[in-house]
Amino acid sequence: MTSAIPGFFQGTEMPDSGWWESLWPDPAAVPSATGIKPGMEVIDLCCGDGWFTLPIAKVARHVVAIDIDASMLDITRQRLVDGGATNCDFVAGDAYELAGLVPRPVDFIFMANAFHGVPDRPRLARAVRATLGPAGRFAIVNWHQYPRDKTTVLGEPRGPKTELRLSPEQAIAAAEAGGLSFAELVEVPPYHYGAVFELTKA
Repeated sequence: MTSAIPGFFQGTEMPDSGWWESLWPDPAAVPSATGIKPGMEVIDLCCGDGWFTLPIAKVARHVVAIDIDASMLDITRQRLVDGGATNCDFVAGDAYELAGLVPRPVDFIFMANAFHGVPDRPRLARAVRATLGPAGRFAIVNWHQYPRDKTTVLGEPRGPKTELRLSPEQAIAAAEAGGLSFAELVEVPPYHYGAVFELTKA
């Protein structure tokens, strides 16, 4: 079981691809909505099976796909090979140790569907802060705090348990506690939001 890996974040197991792809039929729209732009150096943190990594790689100068589950990285690697992307590195590691997993500061860190399961969110925000370049940004894409039975895909309730979900205000407070500054909030239909942060201004 993926969730048995030491350090794995609660409620962030990779879902069945059938409903996942129905929820995100245009995966490129999600990183685009949060501000990833051509030429950026990007980290896809807790990348899972790479559903967002491939569209990020098609835009970014370079992307580092990071996940604690090496088997997920194998799927991501194959997805990028099949998609013709050659500008990606794959790193198995703990998100808390982010600053030690990449060789240099990056422009953007993207994290989808995982922040709700992080036990110590300010600690993760500090790791992100240490990895961003001076104008770098961090995007958290989260399920809205709707009851799980209201977030249906293909006729079934989907996503993390209701009690694990974070409101935008909770996500913002946790990231700010780790030294990041809230920059903007974007809607990611049908059930998600993207909270975007930057380095705290002096």
